[in-house]
Amino acid sequence: MKVDVILGLQWGDEGKGKIVDVLTPNYQIVARFQGGPNAGHTLEFEGHKYILKSIPSGIFQEGKVNVIGNGVVIDPALFKQEAETLEAAGNILTDKLCISKKAHLILPTHRLLDAAYEQSKGDSKIGTTGRGIGPAYTDKVSRNGLRVGDLFHDFEEKYKKATERHKKILAQYDFEYNLPELEEQWFAGVEKLKSYDIIDSEHFINKKLVAGDKVLAEGAQGSLLDIDFGSYPFVTSSNTICAGACTGLGISPHTIGDVFGIFKAYCTRVGSGPFPTELLDETGQELRDAGHEYGSVTGRPRRCGWIDLVALRYTIMLNGVTKLVMMKSDVLDSFDAIKACVAYKINGEETEDLPFDITENIEPVWVELPGWKTDMTRMQSEDEFPEEFNAYLTFLEEELGVPIAIVSVGPDRAQTIIR
Repeated sequence: MKVDVILGLQWGDEGKGKIVDVLTPNYQIVARFQGGPNAGHTLEFEGHKYILKSIPSGIFQEGKVNVIGNGVVIDPALFKQEAETLEAAGNILTDKLCISKKAHLILPTHRLLDAAYEQSKGDSKIGTTGRGIGPAYTDKVSRNGLRVGDLFHDFEEKYKKATERHKKILAQYDFEYNLPELEEQWFAGVEKLKSYDIIDSEHFINKKLVAGDKVLAEGAQGSLLDIDFGSYPFVTSSNTICAGACTGLGISPHTIGDVFGIFKAYCTRVGSGPFPTELLDETGQELRDAGHEYGSVTGRPRRCGWIDLVALRYTIMLNGVTKLVMMKSDVLDSFDAIKACVAYKINGEETEDLPFDITENIEPVWVELPGWKTDMTRMQSEDEFPEEFNAYLTFLEEELGVPIAIVSVGPDRAQTIIR
């Protein structure tokens, strides 16, 4: 069988968790392939709201196996909080969740390094969540990282060596910290982590594929935050594009099936970095309020703007997207007109290609379409879509060259229309 991939096409916060949850009944395994607890996936159903940070979004569906893959970085303290919150709400995880031995650990000192680095940058801050993701991936690449499997192999010695190295780095910064307090929570998290199945995830997933099981690979963040192809240096520390599913799960490219690319009907971004279609006016605030655009992990207000088709074409190309999923369509219900950026004007010349540096003085080229001025949140089929909304869908499909297979008209699981 094939591995279908679901990922974000913008700067994250597209609504991936909800769609993973909706699609999970069609699969036997849901596997997260990159990122860490800086990425929050929000799910709403049956009157409850859940925020997942490290645990895959297929965890609420019965009879499914959820895998935290080798490409993920895990903070045991935050993992413990997340798992216990889910368990307190009546969700039994032990028979549904497996963790890769090769997933890297975020140490308490990684969080301290993250905070120290960001503080030292002053006005040039990247806007990280401060959860140690960057330093953990740095140690991974520099071959100094600790993995989940190390918990069972001379871990105390390895942990001490890593921590001492980090303390020497921290000594170079004017930064105060309380490591013992962080360590107490962290080691309690380690014991919680060890209560789950720790597996050779690459063998597990490939054997399941040979046996005929279907796998859904879940990405975190968004393609425009990819370490190689995003708006560098304002990016995350992992490969968020489809290729990351191969390295983050240990699967070969020929196993990839459908690639579901998720995007909002408009555009948002958290933290620093370029944003060509950002709206710094009342319209931007209206989008923020209507879409409840505040980070599910950090609570930070998201920057908002109209949809950017130049960037979307780029991420569709990078990922080989076969099906599009449009989220938060209902947020645009009250607008008289909807704008879309179809090209960039740079130094007087128009281009439809994303440039190397989008911090340049970019002037969006707009197309304006009529709004639908209709409450779409109660709609249950595309037959109910207003004419103007259908025109918006058709316009996007023609511009992007990929069909929009799923439309979300609200935050709840039930507010999802499959076309």
